[in-house]
Amino acid sequence: MSFGDPNNPYGPPQQQPQQPAPGYGYPQQTPPQQPGYGYPAAPPLGQQAYGQPGYGGYPGGPLTMPGNVKAARVMLYVIAGFQVIGAILIALSAVAISAAKNDEQLKDDVDFQQLADYSAGALWAVTAIVLAWGVFAIVLGTKFSSGGSGIRITTMVFAIITAVLGIYPFIVVGLVHTVLGILIAVFVGKSEGAAWFNRAKYPAAHQ
Repeated sequence: MSFGDPNNPYGPPQQQPQQPAPGYGYPQQTPPQQPGYGYPAAPPLGQQAYGQPGYGGYPGGPLTMPGNVKAARVMLYVIAGFQVIGAILIALSAVAISAAKNDEQLKDDVDFQQLADYSAGALWAVTAIVLAWGVFAIVLGTKFSSGGSGIRITTMVFAIITAVLGIYPFIVVGLVHTVLGILIAVFVGKSEGAAWFNRAKYPAAHQ
């Protein structure tokens, strides 16, 4: 009888292979973390504002135009309306001066004729500039739906220039322009405006 025989039932008990201790050579498996009882899981970063992915510096952005941006667009249209009215008034002034040139008593007044020519030409040029500024405001307003950061910056520059021109030289007539220009620059320059113009462009964006 040999104790070395592995099939000998009277031999010494065979040693079982030892399992390696956890953490030695084998990574421990950690059970998945479950959200705390009674507390909902926090939404991913970028989905915590406006309920849209990426708002606040991340890709995406709001799907609806913020109220401040909508107000800025309306103010652009208001400025455009004032520009059209101003252009009409200036054009009427140019027409009146041109009509005065044909007055029988003033036809022989060389100084008046020269001044009338200069004044009428200057007024027609101002009319064109005022009207073009109003058209520019309309174009910017229509680009709010699809424009990016370039439209935002251009709108801010437009608003600042409009506010400055309202102070000088058109301080009386342009006071409303000054107020509107400041408000547009503030509304578009806020974080809501930045998020809207820097958002990912989706065809189904609501205006």
